[in-house]
Amino acid sequence: MDAITSAGLGARRNEDIALDLLKFVAATANVGRPVAPSTGFSGSAAPKPEEQVSQLLELYNRCLQAVEGQGPEEGKPGEGAAQ
Repeated sequence: MDAITSAGLGARRNEDIALDLLKFVAATANVGRPVAPSTGFSGSAAPKPEEQVSQLLELYNRCLQAVEGQGPEEGKPGEGAAQ
C-alpha cells in the first residue's frame, strides 16, 4: 500500500514542477496572454483563445517531459529512420 501512495505522490510532484515551469516560461515569453493594443502598425492579429489554450497545453506537455527527463518526441537519436 505504501508503494501505491508514494507512486502517486511522485507523479503529482512532477506535475507540480511542470506547472511551475509552465508558469515561468509563459510569463517570460508572454505566451497565453492577449496582445495589448498599441498605436501604429500591428504585425499580427491577436491569437484566438483556442490557439492560446493549445499553445499552453503543448508547452505544459513539453515541461512535463523535461521534468521527467524525457527528451522531445521528435529528433531523438536512434529513433525514426533506420540507420
